[in-house]
Amino acid sequence: MKARERLDWSGVRAAIIDLDGTLLDTAGDFHAAVNRMRADFDLPPLALDTIVSFVGKGSENLIRQVLAQGLDADTAERQFDAALACYQRHYADINGSHVALYPEVISGLTALRAHGLRLACVTNKPFGFALALLRQTDLLGYFEVVYGGDSLPTRKPDPGPLLQVCADFGLAPEQVVAIGDSSNDALAARAAGCRVLNVPYGYNHGQPVQDVDSDGIVPTLLHAAQLISA
Repeated sequence: MKARERLDWSGVRAAIIDLDGTLLDTAGDFHAAVNRMRADFDLPPLALDTIVSFVGKGSENLIRQVLAQGLDADTAERQFDAALACYQRHYADINGSHVALYPEVISGLTALRAHGLRLACVTNKPFGFALALLRQTDLLGYFEVVYGGDSLPTRKPDPGPLLQVCADFGLAPEQVVAIGDSSNDALAARAAGCRVLNVPYGYNHGQPVQDVDSDGIVPTLLHAAQLISA
């Protein structure tokens, strides 16, 4: 599904942009941290594609999924707290070491701001990790607001974080577009009453992004900016 160019985007005043799989390819960080944790628990390493298919619903879900690869349910639950703490220690050590900007991210963010849009980054990654990563990659300055998965009572796909950004900006949801790589972004946006665009290059829990109910798929953030400003 391509972007619906016939939609009137003229009323859009802000964009809420996802982090992992939208701004940055962070799969290498997840791969390294998860497998270091698994080694500490005498579990064999997992393939990159397997780990990526679990990304997007927060660290707790990620660790439950990776523990399920090789452990029975009772053992996985008993070891969950220790495994999560172990993973977070490893992730803090390597955060940003194996990441890359996706094409046209900087030009897209610059174009969105030049068009007068206010920008927020909303991610299910823990806030501390997200803030450090945005700062390290020189992206933090583009955003007025940043929320992580532990910043608010709910996380995507719940609409709460998007509605909080709308309140922060003093905008109605229909004046805001969410841009992300997964169904989490689309479900949250639909529930909040925001527009939503997907990029095709991220993770989406291992499922085709073409199956997501959104207002279109844009090749890059720059294309999103061009669509909104057309």
